[in-house]
Amino acid sequence: MKNLIVIPAYNEAGNIVNTIENVRKNAPDFDYIIVNDGSKDNTLEVCRENRFNYLDLPVNLGIGGAVQTGIMYGLYHGYDTVVQFDGDGQHDAKYLEDMLEEMQKSGSDMVIGSRFIEGKGFQSTKARRFGIKYFTGLIKLLTGKNITDPTSGMRLIDKDLMKVFSNYYPKDYPEPESLVLILAKGYKVSEIPVVMKAREEGKSSINIKASFYYMLKVSVAIINAKISGHRHKAE
Repeated sequence: MKNLIVIPAYNEAGNIVNTIENVRKNAPDFDYIIVNDGSKDNTLEVCRENRFNYLDLPVNLGIGGAVQTGIMYGLYHGYDTVVQFDGDGQHDAKYLEDMLEEMQKSGSDMVIGSRFIEGKGFQSTKARRFGIKYFTGLIKLLTGKNITDPTSGMRLIDKDLMKVFSNYYPKDYPEPESLVLILAKGYKVSEIPVVMKAREEGKSSINIKASFYYMLKVSVAIINAKISGHRHKAE
């Protein structure tokens, strides 16, 4: 199997070297591609200086656009799986083989690395944990599926979902919305426990001020995704 790690990166100059070292050390059987999402810092220069594999977007598309770009790249180059992997140092590539094994064993179309199954490592901030529990409850209400970490940015997908997401992928906060969309269409999703770390440098794109807007916007998007996915399944 050909497996690709897609690393969306926006202003990750201080983290990207350690991220790639982690990938090379712990996931040698995976290829990788960094998607520089119009960074305003010197992320691009760091990629060039270190001869990393990268795509350079001339404008900032947001996390959804960057991930979709990587998925389309993987599909074009004949990869069998794509795994989204943050460029901020929070994820550990040693779990990628376990995620691949879970996909092959369970027949899942998506495998999520969840920090909440065992509750080890960095558990995010209190406000974010509240939001994550809220989305877990909403997703279970709409789909009947209990996803412990619906906002996790560590997700492995198979070729079927690569094709789906190459045609449409939510742009702003894609993880919960895309999750509901595929569950409503009947795709299988599973999770495995992983340990995450706090980001090494920089700050997240979602701050406290934006949290309520985020929850409202994503809630509406999730409900629309459920309706859209159900309609598509019926057709």
